[in-house]
Amino acid sequence: MSLYYLGNHRSADQLAEMRRLEAEGTCIFCPAGFDGAEILLRLEHWVVRPNAYPYSGTRLHLLLVPCQHVTDVLDLDEAALAEFWQAVRWMRDTYELTFYGLGARCGDCAYTGGTIAHAHVHLVVGDVDAEDYTPVRLKLSSRPGEAVVSTKQSSTPACFSTFSPSSTE
Repeated sequence: MSLYYLGNHRSADQLAEMRRLEAEGTCIFCPAGFDGAEILLRLEHWVVRPNAYPYSGTRLHLLLVPCQHVTDVLDLDEAALAEFWQAVRWMRDTYELTFYGLGARCGDCAYTGGTIAHAHVHLVVGDVDAEDYTPVRLKLSSRPGEAVVSTKQSSTPACFSTFSPSSTE
């Protein structure tokens, strides 16, 4: 199994780093990959660290990373899931946040828009005071093999999605 999905990289630097880490077999989100990484908070089940490749338009972009290697946060045990909220509260209080967004991609990175096959949650704060303000965009889906990101807007509101769970699941 690949640790990184190269098709969703956002910069040449990020792609080069992903290729290097993949060749080494290193998951930067597993505890062994923390060497030299800036860790802002370390709990029993989670670490909080800055995103090395923050999204455009962010004033703050932190990552909540579980110590256990899973691709879906719901595969974590109950203790890790409960501790997640402790980490979120720490970030909100430490950075005195009055607004922020949380985003997670779970499952196969080729379809979720992610780059690392290790579940993690983004905490982002848009830089709403910037003169050249741009809204923060979090890619939450991708199609394997597609290198171009579509800018086409759907005419179907998200709440009326055509997705229907299978009755056999």
